[in-house]
Amino acid sequence: MTDNDRHIKVLVLGAGPAGLSAALYAARAELAPVVLTGMQLGGQAALTHTIENYPGFPEGVGGAQLGELFQKQAEHFGAQVEFDMAHEVDFSQHPYKVTADSGDYFAESVIITTGASPVHLNVPGEVELTGRGVSYCATCDGWFFKDKKVAIVGGGDSAFEEALFITRYASSVTLIHRRDEFRASPILQKRAKDHPKMNFITNTVVTEIVGSDKLTTLKLKNVATNEESTFDTDGLFIFIGHTPNTQMFQGKLEMSDLGYIKVNDKMETSVPGVYAAGEAADPHFRQVVTSAGMGAAAAIQATRYLEAQEAVHS
Repeated sequence: MTDNDRHIKVLVLGAGPAGLSAALYAARAELAPVVLTGMQLGGQAALTHTIENYPGFPEGVGGAQLGELFQKQAEHFGAQVEFDMAHEVDFSQHPYKVTADSGDYFAESVIITTGASPVHLNVPGEVELTGRGVSYCATCDGWFFKDKKVAIVGGGDSAFEEALFITRYASSVTLIHRRDEFRASPILQKRAKDHPKMNFITNTVVTEIVGSDKLTTLKLKNVATNEESTFDTDGLFIFIGHTPNTQMFQGKLEMSDLGYIKVNDKMETSVPGVYAAGEAADPHFRQVVTSAGMGAAAAIQATRYLEAQEAVHS
C-alpha cells in the first residue's frame, strides 16, 4: 500500500465478525474499505472450536472457518484486509489520522471493532505458568491435554462451551466457580452435568497457581467457609469475562466506566464519522450474530455520513 492509498474513505479497526461485516457493507457501497486486522484475524470467534448459534449453519461452524468466510466475502466486494495493528488515533483533525505499525492512515470515517480480551485471575503463578498449563483458549490448547486432568474457572456460556470441548481430550474436566449458581444457558448446563467426565466445585476461588516449569497444583479457597484446599491438575483454562480493547481511545471518545465505547442506536460515537461495533461497544450480548449486526449498522451509517459530507462539499 503506497502513501497515496493511505487516504481512505472507510477505515475499519479490527477483523472479527463486527469488522468484517462492516467491511462487507462498506465494500458493497463501493467505499473501498481498508481493514486493519490487529493481532487476531477473525477476532475471538476464530478461537472458538464450534459456533452452534450463528444462523445458516445447522450443524455448527468452526470459528476460524467462519472468520475466513467473512473475510472472503468482504474481499470479494473490494474490501482490503491489511495485517497491520493500529496503536494511536487522532480524531481532532479530519481526515482522521490512525497510526499503525506500518505508518499513518488518513480516513474520512473510522469504524472501531477492536473487540475484547480475556480477564485474568491476577493470582500468583498465573503469568509465569501461562503457556505451561495455564490457557485462555481451549481450541488453541485443548489438544495438549490428551488423557490429562484439566480445571476450568468460570460459570458462563464460554466456560461451559470450552469445558465440553476439552472433554474430547482430557481424562477429567473440573469446573470451578466462585458462586453456587452458574450463568450459562440451561442447555449447556444440562449437557455438562450429564457428561461423565465433568465435575464441579462451587463457592470456590483459585488463590494461587503452583508449579516450577509447568502447572501442578491449584490452591483453592471456599468463599462460604474460608476453608483452604489444594487441587492437583495438569491444566487450567480461565474463562471469567472480557475487557474491551479500547485503551487507545481513552480521552478521544466517550466511554463507559468499564471501558466500553459509548454508541447510540446508529453505532455513532461522540465524534462524527467515527463508529464502534462489536465487543468494544457491547457489554451485554457479546455474540457473533449481534457483533455482525452492529458492524453492518455502523457501515450503513458511515455510508450515509460520507454521502452527506459529499453533498456539503459539492
